[in-house]
Amino acid sequence: MGMQRTPLLMSRLFERGAAVAPEAEIVTATGSGTRRQSLRQTIERSHRLARALGDAGVGIGDRVAVFMWNGSRHLEAWCAIVGMGAVLHNLNVRLPPADLEYIVNHAGSRLIIADADILPLLEPLAGRVPTVEKIVVGVEEGYGNWSTAVAEAIDYEAFIEPWSGRFAWPRLDEHAPLGLCYTSGTTGNPKGVEYEHRSQYLHTMAMCMTDAMSLSATDAVCGVVPMFHVMGWGLPWAAMMLGCKQVMPHRFTDPVRLVRLMAEEGVTLATGVPTVWQQVRAVCSDEPGSFDLSRLSRIVSGGSAVPESLARWYWEALGVEMIQEWGMTETSPLATFSRRARRPDGTHAQAAPEEFLEDVSKAGQALPGLEVEIVDENFDPMPHDGRSTGDILVCGPWVCAEYYRQPLRESFHGDWLVTGDVGSIDGNECLILSDRSKDLVKSGGEWISSVNLENHITALAGVAQACVVAQPHPRWEQRPVALVVLDEGSAVSEDQVLLHCSDRFAKWQLPDEVLFVDSIPLTSTGKMDKKTVRANLRAADYRLPDLR
Repeated sequence: MGMQRTPLLMSRLFERGAAVAPEAEIVTATGSGTRRQSLRQTIERSHRLARALGDAGVGIGDRVAVFMWNGSRHLEAWCAIVGMGAVLHNLNVRLPPADLEYIVNHAGSRLIIADADILPLLEPLAGRVPTVEKIVVGVEEGYGNWSTAVAEAIDYEAFIEPWSGRFAWPRLDEHAPLGLCYTSGTTGNPKGVEYEHRSQYLHTMAMCMTDAMSLSATDAVCGVVPMFHVMGWGLPWAAMMLGCKQVMPHRFTDPVRLVRLMAEEGVTLATGVPTVWQQVRAVCSDEPGSFDLSRLSRIVSGGSAVPESLARWYWEALGVEMIQEWGMTETSPLATFSRRARRPDGTHAQAAPEEFLEDVSKAGQALPGLEVEIVDENFDPMPHDGRSTGDILVCGPWVCAEYYRQPLRESFHGDWLVTGDVGSIDGNECLILSDRSKDLVKSGGEWISSVNLENHITALAGVAQACVVAQPHPRWEQRPVALVVLDEGSAVSEDQVLLHCSDRFAKWQLPDEVLFVDSIPLTSTGKMDKKTVRANLRAADYRLPDLR
C-alpha cells in the first residue's frame, strides 16, 4: 500500500515547536537588557508578517532579503517568508556595499527587511537595486529616528499591525526553493546557493541527532553564529522544531556581554567560530567565578579548525564539551561532527579525556545521509589511513548540485561537490582537515599545513591567536610566515615560538618569520582573513630572507 506522500516542508517543523512548547522563550538582547516573547507569540507574529507581505505583492518563489542581527523579528521573518513559499534571501551585514549590490541584484530581491541600526549600511545601494520595492524596518527600544533613500520604507510594527489571524501556508513541492545564501566571494563575485524545503528539513533532523548537536526541548540555545551566515548553521530551525528556549545576542556580541547573557539565561548549548570561543575563554580566565556557566554543557565550533588546546581548556576549566563541525555554504552547511568518535573496537565509551580531546581536533564523521571522500588529482579515491592526503569531496541530499543562476560546473565532479578543502580520512572514518587548498604552503615541492602550525602555536602559553600564511620565496617557491597575537601582559619571543614548534614539526616546516601583531583581520563570518593578511604583507613590501 505504501506510505503517505507528505511533502517535507519547513512549516511543518517550525509550527511544531509552538504547538508543543508555546511558552518557550525567545530572548533578544537589547541596549538596555533583554526583550522577551513566547514561541506562540513568535509564530502568531510570523503569520501577521506573511499576510502583510502577501498584501505587498510577495508570492510563491519571490525573493525577500533579510538584513538583520539575530533576534525575534529575524526569526519571525524566517518563518513568514519560508512558510508562505517565498525565498528567504540572507544578506550578510558585514559585506562591503559592492558585494551587497551584486547579491541583491543577482537574486532579484523584491523587499528587504532590515534592522534600523544597520540601515545606514544599505544607503550606498540607493538607486542601484531596482528590484527592491520596499524596506521593512525593525526598530529596537531606545533607537532614534531612521530614514533611508534606498526604497519606500515602513516600520516593521506598522507593517504587520493591520493584520491578524493565520496565513494559510501553501502545500508546496518539497523541492521548492526555501532559502538563498551567497558565498563570501574570495575569488570573483559571490556565488549563490539555493536551498530546498526538503534539503533543510533533512538537515534539521540530522543536526539534532545525539552524535551531532544532541538537541532536545530541554536545551536553551544561543546561536552566536549570525543567522545571515548559512542560516545560522540551521540552529534556529532545529530549536523551533523542538521548542527550545532561544537566546539571541542581536549586535551585542562583545565577549563580556556575551558571557553574561549566556550565564543569566542558563544557556546549555552555544554555537560560534573559534575566535569567539577564544575571546570567551579570555573573559572567563580574567574574571574567574564572575559568571555562572554551570548549565552550559556543550559548545559547537566551526568555520576553521579547533585547536586541541582550546577544547582542553573548556573541558578542564568549565566541564564543557567542545564539538567541532565542518561544512560550508554549499552543504547547508553541516556535514561532519566530531565528538567522542565511535571506534571499531568499541573503546569509544571508555575513552580517556586525552583520547576524546584528540578526536575533537578532527573534523569528524559525516552526518548520516552524506558521503565524504578524499581523492588525488585524477579523482581516484585515496586510502582511509589517516595519512594519505587529498582533495575533499562530499555528496548527499543537502549538498548543492549547482550555483544559483550560474551554470559553471568547475566546483563539481559528477554528483560530488569539490569543496576546495584538503585532508585525510582515518580508520574510524573521521575527516581530518589539512587546510583550504589555497592556504596550504608549498615549499620546495612539499606541502605545509598552515592549520597545523596555527593550532600548535596557539597551544603555547601566552599566545592568544596565530595566523600562518605563505609568502613568495626565490628558491623554495613559498615559505610560511606566522602572525601571532599575545595575551595581554605576555612576553613570548620569536625563539620561544620556534622552539615550541620544533617539538612537532621538521625544521623545513617551521615559519621563517614570526611577526607579533595587535590583531588579525577577520572575514565577514569571523574567520581569519588570510587573503587580507597576504595582501597587507605584500603592501608592506615584506620579503622573506633568501636562504639560498
